[in-house]
Order: sequence, then C-alpha cells, then structure tokens
Amino acid sequence: VACLYILSSFHLFFRCLLFCIFLFFSELMFVCVGCCRTMSGRRLRKAIKATLVEHGWHNDTQVVVAGLSNTYSDYIATFEEYKDQRYEAASTIFGPHTLSAYIKNFQRLAGDMASGKFPSDTSSAPALNLDTVSKYAYPFPVLFDSAPSGKSVGDVRTDVNSSYTRGQLVLVEFWGGNPRNNLMTNATFLTVEKQDGSAWTLVLTDTSWFTKFHWQHNHSSKLSSESIVTISWQTTHYTLPGVYRIQHFGYRKKLFQDPTPYSGTSSTFHIV
Repeated sequence: VACLYILSSFHLFFRCLLFCIFLFFSELMFVCVGCCRTMSGRRLRKAIKATLVEHGWHNDTQVVVAGLSNTYSDYIATFEEYKDQRYEAASTIFGPHTLSAYIKNFQRLAGDMASGKFPSDTSSAPALNLDTVSKYAYPFPVLFDSAPSGKSVGDVRTDVNSSYTRGQLVLVEFWGGNPRNNLMTNATFLTVEKQDGSAWTLVLTDTSWFTKFHWQHNHSSKLSSESIVTISWQTTHYTLPGVYRIQHFGYRKKLFQDPTPYSGTSSTFHIV
C-alpha cells in the first residue's frame, strides 16, 4: 500500500487529501477521494498504467478506480468540462487543473510503488471539523446573546395559530441564541410533539424532511446580539389530527461565560 497526502489552501474544505494505491496480484486499485467524471477516470487509468509500464510492469496490469474513498472532495472534472461550468464542473472545488493534480500525484505514487520506494511525502492529514469551518466562515466569535427588553432567550416571538388544516404550513418564531454556540450534534434544534393524554409524544425533529430550522440576526441593528429562530413544519394529509406543540432547543451565551442550554415552547395548536 502506498499513500500520499497533498495540501490545499482552501481552508473551508479539506486542507489535505489522502491518496492511496493498492496492489492485488496483477490488479492495481487507486483510491480516489472524489467523484471522477467518466473521461477523468479514463485519463487517470491511462496515465497510471503508462507509468507502471515505463517502470517495467506488464502491459496486462489492470488499473481500477475506487471512487468516494477515505473522504469526499467533490467532483473531478476534466479541464474541458470545467470551462463549461455545468453541475459536476461547478462542483470541482479545486479548480480547472484538479485532474492534472490527481494525475501528477497518482503517477508519483505509482512510480514509487513500481520502484519499491517509500513515498517522498508522508505528512499527516489534519482532520476537517465543524469548529475549523466555523472559525474561517465566521471569524468573529459569539460574544453574547440577548433578547429585547422584557423578553428572554427562548421566548416566543410570533406564536402559532390556534388550528391548522392538514397540509398547511405551521410557523413559530422564537427569540433564540446563536446556533454556533452549540451545533446540537446528536441532539436537535426542534421537536414537534403530539399530546397523548397528560403526556407529550415526540413526532418529528430537525432531521425530518418536513421540518426546517432557520436562524437570522435581528436586523434592527447592525450590532444586534438578538437572534430570531423560525421553525416551520409542513403538515401533510397523512398527519394525524390532534393537539400539538413545537419546542426549540439551543444554547445561549452570556458575556464572558460559557454557553448554557435554553428552550422555548409554542402554544398548543390543533391539526384538524
């Protein structure tokens, strides 16, 4: 197994990509960390095989593309496809010479493997995490969260209607905290709950196709620390009639303090 890392200056995506080549008897599989377009894959295979033959390998060596391995760095379009900027080309995030970079590095790996040499570049790959993305996408930290005078973070700003017909859109707004305080991994920003006697049964979370969580600054002031959270639920004709409520969960930050959890709950409403 031969491995190689290359660096990228695009810090909002992967700074380092893992390139690997595996040899299985007379079959060589190169691990592609993106989705090759058809012609890109053909050119990669041709270039790698040519390198192997130059180093004395048999012309019958099979070269196989293993796509979407290790990580996903989006599409790999050819230079010609990139100029048209259709879907896959527009998603080739490292630019028009992405394929050339892949070919160059895979040829280097194939040459090292064919020669029995250890790869010259074995630098470690830093992991991409959401905190890193957040740091570059939002360079200024959240200082604190607040709500208008007389209100608290978690209070309802615009409440639900008293009843809805199945198929209608349910909307509720809360005074919230900045979602960057806590990304609620393995948790949820919202729940839709149905009343079952004296208890509430969980129906939907923010993982549902029919719910949406929308956050924005209160634009009444450019320096506002107030956040408006809008939660929507698209009911369907299959939604069971009954009494429901929507809850919002998040973290709010006070000045010079760590974020703390908060929650808010809409009024109850009927689905008929």
